[in-house]
Amino acid sequence: MKITTVLFDLDGTLLPMDMNEFIKAYFGGLARRLAHHGYDPQKLIDAIWQGTAAMVKNNGEVNNEERFWQGFEAAYGKPARQDEELFAAFYREDFDKVSSSCGYTPAAREVIDTVKACGLRVALATNPIFPAMATERRIAWAGLSPDDFELYTTYENSRFCKPNPDYYRDVMNALGVSPKECLMVGNDVVEDMVAQTLGSRVFLLTDNLINPKNADISAYPHGSWDELLAYIKGL
Repeated sequence: MKITTVLFDLDGTLLPMDMNEFIKAYFGGLARRLAHHGYDPQKLIDAIWQGTAAMVKNNGEVNNEERFWQGFEAAYGKPARQDEELFAAFYREDFDKVSSSCGYTPAAREVIDTVKACGLRVALATNPIFPAMATERRIAWAGLSPDDFELYTTYENSRFCKPNPDYYRDVMNALGVSPKECLMVGNDVVEDMVAQTLGSRVFLLTDNLINPKNADISAYPHGSWDELLAYIKGL
């Protein structure tokens, strides 16, 4: 079946980054902001990880936003969600400072424009563990706009996470396409290449490669941005 839709990962793909540096800057900024409101930095970070783990294990009964706060409240108690606006204020006012931990590549814009010039649809399949406002800021750091994508996944509009194949099923259902119509582009062997198990085509971007299990990447079309562009033009 002809490819009609290209799904892109964000972190480490369209937005170059060292994940460890990003997490350090992100948690550091959030902990500093919330320390003024009585949050112990280490307990806060542990609670965020607990909420994130809850999202990764989400079975689809509720969206990821609800699952995150269930996990977070398990650490802080039910009243914790009353402070949700404190988190929102961080994303509005301080989150852009975290961009210094990320890189930038003009290839992101070039490849998105090339995909559209080829008559293909574009969606952003970023792991939906962040609220929309944080995802929109990270899109901007990559030199792109939310309007570049028909869909971008956030913790509000998603009920699964990578590497659960059901995450990709939901994305494709939302777009009204079959897996065989899709190409998934990402830099993480475990989280992104799993789309292949549904029958989708994949391309592993080796810039900022994440391969925790040292898998044989020859199993996937892979390479640099230039090789990705050539691959897309050949679809």
